[in-house]
Amino acid sequence: MIWFRPAIRFSPFAVVLALAACSPGAEEATPTLTPSPAEAPATAAPPGPDAETVGGDGSAIDLQALTAEDLSAETLPGELACSFSGADDQLLLLARGDVASGEPAVGVVKVSGYVERIAAPGGYDAMLDGANFAGRGKTVLVEVTGPAQGGGESPPRPGALTYQRADGASRLFQGLWTCGP
Repeated sequence: MIWFRPAIRFSPFAVVLALAACSPGAEEATPTLTPSPAEAPATAAPPGPDAETVGGDGSAIDLQALTAEDLSAETLPGELACSFSGADDQLLLLARGDVASGEPAVGVVKVSGYVERIAAPGGYDAMLDGANFAGRGKTVLVEVTGPAQGGGESPPRPGALTYQRADGASRLFQGLWTCGP
């Protein structure tokens, strides 16, 4: 009769925990496990209308309202626009694109006092139900979260804007996504 023993594998984490449990003072120290921002579920929304910055180097993501002066200094190509307005109807993102176009939609956000360009593939049509914009050191995700509010040609829809920085920091903003002329 042949006996064989299945290989037992231990993860490095399990070995460290086992060694820590055997070391002096182990009763006093209990390991605390917290997921990194990359492991946290993307759909989990923190309490409140807008979340604070999570992860990264610890500095806050300060997304500010775009002013008429900011917009007049930018030339955004495209026939039609989409915008995201946050609390108090502050314009946080404006993007323009052409209908039925393979050219990207181009937009702007204002972060810590600086107007920064972002772009999303697919032109205007690809922005209607939300979009994934990218720019230097950032990704801005817009998700439509509910049905249109009101009537007319371009009724706003509830949405969520997630600003993600290259260092892993992110911040969620609740508001309205509006697309049209």
